[in-house]
Amino acid sequence: MVKFSLVMHQLIQKVENKYRKKQVVDVRSGDVVRVHQKIKEGSKERVQVFEGIVIRTDRKKSLTSRITVRRMASGVGVEKSFMLHSPLVVQVEVVKRSKVRRKYLTYMRERSGKGTRLAGVEFDKEAVNALDDMMDKEVGTAEEARTTDVTKKEKKDEPAEEVPDEKSAGDKVDSKDEPKPEEKPTDTGAADKSEDKKSEDEAKTDEPKEEKKELTKKEKAEAFRKAQEEKK
Repeated sequence: MVKFSLVMHQLIQKVENKYRKKQVVDVRSGDVVRVHQKIKEGSKERVQVFEGIVIRTDRKKSLTSRITVRRMASGVGVEKSFMLHSPLVVQVEVVKRSKVRRKYLTYMRERSGKGTRLAGVEFDKEAVNALDDMMDKEVGTAEEARTTDVTKKEKKDEPAEEVPDEKSAGDKVDSKDEPKPEEKPTDTGAADKSEDKKSEDEAKTDEPKEEKKELTKKEKAEAFRKAQEEKK
């Protein structure tokens, strides 16, 4: 029985999650709200706004979350209940937030005029009413990021196709069409002859230097002999 009840509870949650909205405005007892509701009249459809004070909130975390709104219309009290997760409820806007110590404000039915006034409390109106849009944007961006990641992974796994470059193909065709430059024959004998001439010229330039060095030595020897003979 326990397992059966757990399974049934899980199935009910799955079904509820399909019809549940992503985010709902945090409405509390004592808030003055403006509810935008779709109304069908034959083939036509319009949005009706109902503004009043919230005297009751039920099952906030459930799919059947409900608020009861009361207002005075030409001296007559009118109450209306709205299912927050209903597709007919387009928007719920919190206009005023009051200081209240009860969850069910049923005593408001017995009051009229100044007795229905409640002490207001400061709150961030834009932040409270923008929750629905912000969550939709965040969910949308998260889904887009997931899809992009999946596509990137698929692209990485796929083998890259080789695409021939037009420039390389054109270069190959041009290289075939262009005539090859004629190779000039190199004479090894002429090169050897020019090297031999250079070596002979260097040898000729070196010989007179050595002769000059030898002559200077002879002259010095003769001068030394003449000097000794004169001394004698």
